Amino acid sequence: MKHAVIALSALAHASRLAIFRHLVELGPEGAFPGDLIQAFDLPAATLSFHLKSLSHAGLIEAEQQGRYIRYRANFREMQELIDYLTQNCCGGDPSKCAPAAKAPPAQVAIPVKSIRVR
Repeated sequence: MKHAVIALSALAHASRLAIFRHLVELGPEGAFPGDLIQAFDLPAATLSFHLKSLSHAGLIEAEQQGRYIRYRANFREMQELIDYLTQNCCGGDPSKCAPAAKAPPAQVAIPVKSIRVR
């Protein structure tokens, strides 16, 4: 539960949630800080603060590539959080919730550039 609280706390900020979702969308390719600064129109110090929070929560990983750092979503940690949140769903009877849980999420197309959070 402690880890879930840390992860959910990190995601409980509009900028961090948007950054995390963007990194999830990018998949294993991830992004460099410069790309994220442009995508979200954030000052470098603010982005660094948000990346540190997401990294501390284990939701993203950083890989040094020469002089640059590539950030990626940590899909294993994301899945563990989802598993924790859905553990014992419907009193442990998946037949009660499985159809709803397997329904595809509603697609909301929000261009990354349109998200300006400060």
